Amino acid sequence: MADTDGNIDSHDYYIDTPQTAPTFPLKGCQSLDWGMKNRLANIFDPKTGRTVMLAVDHGYFMGPTTGLERIDVTINPLLPYANTLMCTRGILRSTTPPTFNKGIVLRASGGPSILKEMSNEHIAVDMEDALRLNISAVAVQVFIGGEYETQSVNNMTRLVDAGNRYGVPVLGVTAVGKQMVRDAKYMRLATRICAELGCSYVKTYYVEKDFDTVTAACPVPIVIAGGKKLPELDALTMAHNAIQQGAAGVDMGRNIFQSDAPTAMIQAVSKVVHEDMPPKEAFEYFETLKNA
Repeated sequence: MADTDGNIDSHDYYIDTPQTAPTFPLKGCQSLDWGMKNRLANIFDPKTGRTVMLAVDHGYFMGPTTGLERIDVTINPLLPYANTLMCTRGILRSTTPPTFNKGIVLRASGGPSILKEMSNEHIAVDMEDALRLNISAVAVQVFIGGEYETQSVNNMTRLVDAGNRYGVPVLGVTAVGKQMVRDAKYMRLATRICAELGCSYVKTYYVEKDFDTVTAACPVPIVIAGGKKLPELDALTMAHNAIQQGAAGVDMGRNIFQSDAPTAMIQAVSKVVHEDMPPKEAFEYFETLKNA
């Protein structure tokens, strides 16, 4: 037992100060368990409530696409500038330095390659293995309107159940097939389904018209997908418009690692997301870093 001699009586009870608890900054996540919130705080910057996710999970269906041929060479130098890394467990174990101490979002669905019907995915990671990797969230592709829509939704709900059991958030990734119209009506449908069935946050595509209705109708945070490679100014403009219309961040891959200056680009994207920097100013910032 501790020595009681000389023990000073406690006295700072702050009787006149009501006990408070800081509110959690993420939309729709106030009632989550502490562990869920703690993991989400590794993804979203607590100061801004926003995130720059670096997506490098393309290889699970596309193979070594441009910019991801050697992740140790092209991606690892970008990690200090990302809030979160989104990857597969194979890349995490084989290539990602264990000293990376920010959020990991683990791709947890898969199956077909780019050569097959993409919506025919299944759960590809056991939640216990995800926990073994100390991840902050798992991501599952959801194909609303796809041939295997029900199967992909079932994948999601099974992961949500497992996530609730272990305190792991689930990111619902809305996939858009070649035959699906990318408009606000579809995005409202897909994102709302993911949120209604328990995802802690949702990844979807930005659309030019009425994107604010997509973020307003979704009761949990939305991050936008970067999509195919765009000119840097266009990508920064897309990110800025999405943030101004209610998105809580971006999950960019090709628009960062396929840039002529990936390190400069991810820093410019971070300025847009976390500091509301206008696109032209962010592009000038990108050019300055690129030419330094």
